[in-house]
Amino acid sequence: MNKLTHFDESGQAHMVNVGDKASTHRIAIATGKISMLPETFQMVEAGNHKKGDVLGIARIAGIQASKKTADLIPLCHPLALSHVSLEFQANSKDNSITCQVRAETTGPTGVEMEALTAVQVALLTIYDMCKAVDRGMVMGDVKLLEKSGGKSGTWAAEK
Repeated sequence: MNKLTHFDESGQAHMVNVGDKASTHRIAIATGKISMLPETFQMVEAGNHKKGDVLGIARIAGIQASKKTADLIPLCHPLALSHVSLEFQANSKDNSITCQVRAETTGPTGVEMEALTAVQVALLTIYDMCKAVDRGMVMGDVKLLEKSGGKSGTWAAEK
């Protein structure tokens, strides 16, 4: 088993030194889901929520969050992101919306945290915009689907 890299030999938390790592093109794809009442789902899907375009605003919030990840996660490196995209998939069978984020950079460390942060904030934004009509929404199943680049190469979640 690999050791936890955010702790030094004496067990103190530290920021991992990536100064000697090669800059490579890195991609991370993450996903998550929010479930809601059928009436809430229909409102979001129809785009007639009184606060506006819920998914459009959630998309912008996710992009903004990806750029602020190092401010939110204490030992995360600030990254120059080259691309972040969010896609939403509405599922009327279970009144849920899945958010998938693709984050990219060229640098010495990966973008997994940026993709995961974007998913979480996008889902939280949907919750925030719809909580007046549905406080029982449930967010979950947030996970990294795949990553590529760097010394460890490509990784994909088991299907």
